[in-house]
Amino acid sequence: MFDVPGFIEVKASAEAAWPMAVNLGVACICGVLLSWLYRRTYRGSSYSMTFDRALVTLTIITAIVIMVIGNNLARAFGLVGAMSIIRFRTAVKDAQDLVFIFFSLAVGLASGVGLHSLALGGTLFVGGIIAVMARMNYGALDQRELVVQIRWNTTGEEQPSAAYSPVLERYCRQFNLLGARSTDDDHTLDLTFYARLKTPGSAGAMTAELSALPQVGRVNVFYDEEPL
Repeated sequence: MFDVPGFIEVKASAEAAWPMAVNLGVACICGVLLSWLYRRTYRGSSYSMTFDRALVTLTIITAIVIMVIGNNLARAFGLVGAMSIIRFRTAVKDAQDLVFIFFSLAVGLASGVGLHSLALGGTLFVGGIIAVMARMNYGALDQRELVVQIRWNTTGEEQPSAAYSPVLERYCRQFNLLGARSTDDDHTLDLTFYARLKTPGSAGAMTAELSALPQVGRVNVFYDEEPL
């Protein structure tokens, strides 16, 4: 003979466990997609494997937290109190990393409340936007604006402007002298220019021509941002 109340309780537990498993499965899938997208679109110089893995676990853990809270207001306040004890000291250096953290939280929330279509659809939609912007280098500067420093040897009779102006005029749409500074050596002069190139990517050729001038000892070129 079956213990009917116990059998019903086990059956109810199994029925309740299935939606939870689906929620966690959707959260895991979305977290893996976010992790893959993060690796494909990352453009910084300090990639962290632990942060990449944390995106997957953060999505799943968020879904678990939401399922724990459910519709219970007391649990929600209790969780807030418990989380306030924890101190997170890891600094987020890249704004894109912060975007992925909130992305993981949002997807985990949707998965935890059972909005599977929203979780998967949001992952694909927002992920597609991030991928397209990364592919197009959206927001990147065209590397036309730069600062040029020239070390000029004053031992010759030729005027500096007569030598460097033709080169800068050939490659730059405009250039302005920002400052001139004498060095410890009385025979050298450091000239600093702000320049805007006519064609992106021509800074290398311009630097080579300036360096080839007889009175030029050194040429430095600086971009506002690191070239991609």
